[in-house]
Amino acid sequence: MSASASAGAGAAEPSAPRRPKLGFNARIAFPTGHAAEALRDGIELFRVAEQLGYDTGWVYQRHFDNYLASPLVFHAAVAQHTERIGLGTAIIGVRYEDPVLLAEAAGTADLLSGGRLQIGLGTGQGGFDAVFGQDPNDGRDQSQARLAGFLRGIRGERVGVVSDPAGLVAAGTELVVRPTSPTLAARIWYGGGSVASAERVGSQGLRLLLSTILSGQIDDYGAELARAIEAYHAAYAAVPRTSPARVAVARSVLPATSPELARLYASYDEERRTQGPAASRPRGALAPAAAPPARFTMSPVHHGDPSAVVDQLLADPSVPLAEELIAFLPPAFGLRENLRLLEDIATTVAPHLGWASAAS
Repeated sequence: MSASASAGAGAAEPSAPRRPKLGFNARIAFPTGHAAEALRDGIELFRVAEQLGYDTGWVYQRHFDNYLASPLVFHAAVAQHTERIGLGTAIIGVRYEDPVLLAEAAGTADLLSGGRLQIGLGTGQGGFDAVFGQDPNDGRDQSQARLAGFLRGIRGERVGVVSDPAGLVAAGTELVVRPTSPTLAARIWYGGGSVASAERVGSQGLRLLLSTILSGQIDDYGAELARAIEAYHAAYAAVPRTSPARVAVARSVLPATSPELARLYASYDEERRTQGPAASRPRGALAPAAAPPARFTMSPVHHGDPSAVVDQLLADPSVPLAEELIAFLPPAFGLRENLRLLEDIATTVAPHLGWASAAS
């Protein structure tokens, strides 16, 4: 046996390089009067993204506006047009969701998709307590209570008993959600926008979604996200778990492969810097309330030459700490712009971050 072979005989085989996952986040936004077209375009977006090798596509929920309001219904449709790509929600505002009905819908959609759902939840947008039949409440506390009920439902635990005879169901019968998907409970994410919220998600044993908005005024966005990820992992590891921790970070990733795209992306960056969450709204969308600048910090927009975008992402300390990078698509972009952007990210940026197409 050679010296080199002898030296390596008792050593562990070197681990394979980590392959980060690549996702995208689409708002499925529509100009007033064009919702049906936008929903069909959204399905096409997922279909092409799967061909490009994306691991996951995420959609957002926004009530009473020109955006998708029912992500699980949408994903049940997308599942019939795709075979592999993960179907994520980033996020469903759980504060206004009935936990049992949500568990029923999630289990059904996951079974229809062949176990591809990635359920991302969060507190979500407020201001609708009365519309949803609630007394004024603290949205965070309400969300945590409903999250607990939802988790019981998807885990197949008892959610209640029949208190009175109800037709064919005898009083005292224990009730569990049906159908349930056996592995869905391991694919629940929760949104975090601060170090404290990331730590809470870790203590609950959930996966962590870090958005493009952080609470408070943050000088170094990437460094703050890195601190949040470290806090999450510490809290997650404090209790024995049956599944590994997972983190996804969302970024505006806009590699310009033509002068026209360079101008378009620079314009979007300027709009986002000056208008914040109001940037890139579809025609007819509700005007957002003005928020005091100290309330939040928007993530930077990584745009310009693809090599410059790669350098910016590699310099961000949070990106290598995450298992998935989610590219946030500007809400007002149409299908053509979004397909071009997805292709350019997949061909000019993501491979330099260690990603390899899941379609290959």
